[in-house]
Amino acid sequence: MGHIISISNQKGGVGKTTTAINLSASLAVAEKRCLLVDCDPQGNATTGLGIDKAHVDGGLYELILGSAAEGEVIRKTGLSGLHLIGSSPDLIGAEVELMSLQDREYRLRGKLFSLRDSYDYVFLDCPPSLGFMTINALTAADSVLVPLQCEYYALEGLSQLLETVGAVRRGLNPSLRLDGILLTMYDSRNNLALQVEEEVRGLFKEKVFKTLIPRNVRLSEAPSHGIPILLYDIKSKGAQSYLSLAKEFIDREVEGG
Repeated sequence: MGHIISISNQKGGVGKTTTAINLSASLAVAEKRCLLVDCDPQGNATTGLGIDKAHVDGGLYELILGSAAEGEVIRKTGLSGLHLIGSSPDLIGAEVELMSLQDREYRLRGKLFSLRDSYDYVFLDCPPSLGFMTINALTAADSVLVPLQCEYYALEGLSQLLETVGAVRRGLNPSLRLDGILLTMYDSRNNLALQVEEEVRGLFKEKVFKTLIPRNVRLSEAPSHGIPILLYDIKSKGAQSYLSLAKEFIDREVEGG
């Protein structure tokens, strides 16, 4: 049965979508079957994999509302082991349309249940908020991966997210766990980055991934070409970092049984 991972942080610009695309792509080239679900109405994971979100007429919105079946919304990508359920701006209206339903927080969980056996990993790329889609993703997930930018207010935002994770665990998804914290946009020449890393590792110990994702121009360029960094510049520091993260991710899964 596949492992469902919510990639979450209510702060924007911390590398959620970059991580969702490139970790799933790196696992796909390691011969893991991966599904990336774009839960953000902005659709950046969708366009980052080369699909025009304006033309997503069968995606997560249709799946959640029930107007399309699971098999109708899964799209192929440039990597044979990586599939996508895309997003569009229509997803903004899902919360309003589902408001009257008693089980609205479980809509995504119910839709993903039948897909688990087809994949090793299902990644949920969450919007930069703690709203309806993020709660749905946390309720559907087995675990949470938190990208954390090495900046001054990083820990403040992290504490808010962990409070939400705790609330979801108590009320909606008792088995939800913290998979790990990933330090992103890391610059070893920056004293603040070093201080944040030291503090985060001191607080969360082995929950912090050893792999650091650096600031990398090639990594930021890849989405504009609609491909993961592995297909854009595999020799770049960004690509090598996500390949290293994928290996660490797999090793953690093996160690965890």
